[in-house]
Amino acid sequence: MTRTASKGSDPSCSDATIASARAYHVLKIDGYSRTINISCRPSFESCLFYAGGHTWKLRYYPMGSRIGNHSFISLYLSLVDPVDEAVTVKTTFSLLDQDQKPVRSYRHTATVTFSAPGLKGYERFIRRKELERSEHLKDDCFAVRVDVRIVKEAPSTVVPLSDMHRHLGDLLWSKEHTDVEFRVSGETFAAHRLLLGARSPVFKAELFGPIKEGTTTDVIQIDDMEAHVFRALLTFVYTDAWPEMEHEQEPAMSQHLLIASDRYGMQRLKLICEEKLCNHIDTSCVATILALAEKHNCLALKEACFDVLGSSATLLTVLKTKEFECLALTYPTITKELISNVLTRNLKKVKVLKTEEFERLALTWPTITKELVSDVLTRHLEKAKNLGWNQERQSVIKPST
Repeated sequence: MTRTASKGSDPSCSDATIASARAYHVLKIDGYSRTINISCRPSFESCLFYAGGHTWKLRYYPMGSRIGNHSFISLYLSLVDPVDEAVTVKTTFSLLDQDQKPVRSYRHTATVTFSAPGLKGYERFIRRKELERSEHLKDDCFAVRVDVRIVKEAPSTVVPLSDMHRHLGDLLWSKEHTDVEFRVSGETFAAHRLLLGARSPVFKAELFGPIKEGTTTDVIQIDDMEAHVFRALLTFVYTDAWPEMEHEQEPAMSQHLLIASDRYGMQRLKLICEEKLCNHIDTSCVATILALAEKHNCLALKEACFDVLGSSATLLTVLKTKEFECLALTYPTITKELISNVLTRNLKKVKVLKTEEFERLALTWPTITKELVSDVLTRHLEKAKNLGWNQERQSVIKPST
């Protein structure tokens, strides 16, 4: 196996000096398939880099660092030199896309403490199958980045986190002293009126206000929601925490809970759903999520969709989907806003989009509008910048054949 660093770095590819408190390092795996075609559980190291007066390196385990994690890639930050005092570090591990930008759904941040040389990181950074199916593995290569920031002072007293959520969660699961029931998709859920009313203004109106449904012994029927979504909603009502689920289930559940949280006036849950959906936007679902953001007035999610569609190439891909056709027909105004946003980025000035004539065109003939914009974007696509690898601040692992 050979490990090569980029030119101009000795011995590190990081931009940090020995005295700096921040650094980042990019590790490029050139020859991914050869790193996993080994009988033992292999590991590979980056070249050294420096931050906060300490020496660091990255360690990559293509087949996991432990027996139970063989289907995952493990990544760790390693402190090389001994320390007199514990070093607290805020780390961010990111999978990089082909433009060397962090992939939001595979970006992990944590604060860790090193009392001696050792490893801190993620045993299950990403499933190998997910990486292999993604567009981020290209020509048998992919890259990851770690950002390191030394935390100078750690608090001398650590106050334990509140465990009220655990007690309220136990109250939900035990069904003690429940006084209302909901029937959802054939399942019955018992709950407490006072707690529901305290957490949601809509539940409060339904259970205690003029529009309250039935008596304490009635079962309230909910017809337009799946049982597993209502269960997740109740979990958040009682615990104020995101329900546990598999990573693959999170995008769909985030959409369902965003709708439910908007329905029941639970703003905090709605914002959490927005944040999670922002980390799962890609060209296959951006039109659907943008329609959801427009319908439920999610400004941050809408901006995130615009960011994904911020290049001519991406928008041209999405324009061909049935989801975008539905978006253009249902929300012609947001379609115009989206197109204006993208063209402004690419063409600097787009005066025609501000005219009343274009407004009428977008509202009356959204299909023609789409074809017009597609043609304009195609003409200017060749002017887009091609972003290549920044040869500084990175290591390359290239297994020998």
